[in-house]
Amino acid sequence: MEMMPHIDLVTLQAAVADAIADAFPEKVWVKAEIASISVKSNGHCYLELAQSDAFGAVIAKARAVIWRSKYASLSKSFYESAGSLPIAGMEILAQVKVSYSEVWGFLLTIEDLDASFTLGQAEKQRRETIARLEKEGLMDLQKELCLPLLPYRLAIISAATAAGLGDFMKHLTENEYGFRFDVQLFEAAMQGDGAPPSIIENLNLIETAAVPFDAVLILRGGGSDLDLACFDDYDLAAAIARCSIPVFTAIGHQRDYHVADMVANTNVKTPTALADLFLDCYISEDQRISALESALKTAFTARVSAMEMRMQAAFTAVKTAALGRLANEEARIGVLEVKIASSDPKEVLKRGYSIITDAEGVKKVKAQGTKPGDAVSVMFPDGTLDCKVEKVIIL
Repeated sequence: MEMMPHIDLVTLQAAVADAIADAFPEKVWVKAEIASISVKSNGHCYLELAQSDAFGAVIAKARAVIWRSKYASLSKSFYESAGSLPIAGMEILAQVKVSYSEVWGFLLTIEDLDASFTLGQAEKQRRETIARLEKEGLMDLQKELCLPLLPYRLAIISAATAAGLGDFMKHLTENEYGFRFDVQLFEAAMQGDGAPPSIIENLNLIETAAVPFDAVLILRGGGSDLDLACFDDYDLAAAIARCSIPVFTAIGHQRDYHVADMVANTNVKTPTALADLFLDCYISEDQRISALESALKTAFTARVSAMEMRMQAAFTAVKTAALGRLANEEARIGVLEVKIASSDPKEVLKRGYSIITDAEGVKKVKAQGTKPGDAVSVMFPDGTLDCKVEKVIIL
């Protein structure tokens, strides 16, 4: 059988390599997503770049490499600008040299990375997320929820080893007032692609807890922009907005403000400030009770003072009346004593009168009723005469 016209593989690939070299003689900037990335022990960094359509289906793939001679400086520069090393899932703008190897095939050698593009894409996605949340009416749902007057049961979503969590717990539990809280930690990933589903899962657990929680606290200390980009995720923001329990956030640094902060009931800048927020609830109520206590004490003291004054006035009035009554009685008794003294038979006898009594000693004031022969006694100041009536003359 006659062999068909042909070329060998190396000739074909050499032709492809020449064609690619002719088509891309200079470096070009390529936009793609990092599908996978691996830094080997020899210092070379190998990547698989990809592009997806609007439905998420991969429509292009290519192998890429950052050689050891470039990787150290490139990764450092990218980290200083973007706040993160290149990671899987990140969209990048890379300057590449296009080549084709007869052994290794199509390869993109990365010579530079534009960190500002990666940050810009994240900001674009953030704006789109905010617009979607506003359209769906989710931005202010949490603002309609009210925190109890004295929130006691607190559900915290954070990484167990987070420095921010330690600061929060120390500030909350070692407060100078001795206030106590029931705090339960729900551990979650707090950065990267795994953070949103991890936090959402814990939100669901908290909402369905047998004993209701008063508030949900999402805590994370500082980090790079890309580390904290997960808190701009739509699904996470929507889950926070729809949570039936007030959600409080303390994420990142003073300058950070994420979509999760926007939809939360309340956001503060640091975990310590969040601890202060809950302590202030108790301090305010304690001050209110102290003010009421002071007002009650003042009112009670004033009431007692008024009652004491009224009692003193009543006592004075009673005393005055009693003394007046006593004086009147003493005067009346004095008059009676004078009358009694003046009526004393001895005094009467001293004035030249005499007293006549019958045989039973009853005073006789008239002659009528007396008969001759009756015995009578006649009393004088100096003695008594026992007499017998000889004759009775009635005038």
